Amino acid sequence: MEGVTDGANRPANGSSSAVYGGVTVQECQKMLKKSLRTPMVKFLREHLAKSGCFIGDNFFKAINCNKEVSGGYARGVGIMICSNNIDLQDEVDQVVIHELIHAYDDCRAGNLNWTNCAHHVCSEIRAGHLSGDCHYKRELLRGYMKLRGHEQDCVKRRVMMSMANNPYCSEAASKDAMEAVWDVCYNDTKPFDRAP
Repeated sequence: MEGVTDGANRPANGSSSAVYGGVTVQECQKMLKKSLRTPMVKFLREHLAKSGCFIGDNFFKAINCNKEVSGGYARGVGIMICSNNIDLQDEVDQVVIHELIHAYDDCRAGNLNWTNCAHHVCSEIRAGHLSGDCHYKRELLRGYMKLRGHEQDCVKRRVMMSMANNPYCSEAASKDAMEAVWDVCYNDTKPFDRAP
């Protein structure tokens, strides 16, 4: 799942053909409620609250999206899950975790600017690394069979996919930003003690 953020082509309501088949908004809403009970989601929500950003259940919305994304986070709006691009509970869980890391970054930074390539790239690096998006099993299911170094390669690939949705950042600017902030952002595991 690629995070799309405040002002950067966030998913919009509308009808569209499903990328993977998808589920109805109502089915996705039920899956979303189940996601909110998972330990990782509870942990992230607790840490958002400790950082001064309490989020209620209405922060999470199931919608139909007109882009081929699984969901996104937008400041002041919340987390959207694209029901028409989701099939499984595990996918919903993964999107929620990924987007909660963006929300956490937005909360703790205070001055995070989603139009700034380095800021956006940093949050994408953290979300990709800390959410489990690039777990070996997920990569195998995507058809990537690399045995060594798969996790960092996956994070980099998925950061670039997500940055393609940011109209303020060219591919070159995104690559430069990723190179500049990689070490700091990849090694920043807050609110976790270490990468899960």
